[in-house]
Amino acid sequence: MESIDRLAGSKHSRSALIERVLRRYLRDRAKSALQARDLERINKAANRLNREAAEVLDYQASREL
Repeated sequence: MESIDRLAGSKHSRSALIERVLRRYLRDRAKSALQARDLERINKAANRLNREAAEVLDYQASREL
C-alpha cells in the first residue's frame, strides 16, 4: 500500500490512482481487442485477394501458351 501511496503522490488519493490505472488497463484491453479483430479482417481480405491474383496470373499464363 505504501508504494501505491507514493505513486499517487500528495495531490491524489490512492483510490483515484487505482481508478486511473484500471481505466487505462480497460481502455488498452479494448483497443487490443479491436486491433486483433481488424487484423483478422485484413488477413481474410488479403487471403481472398491473393487467391484472386493467383487465379488471374494462372489464367494469363495459360493464355500465353
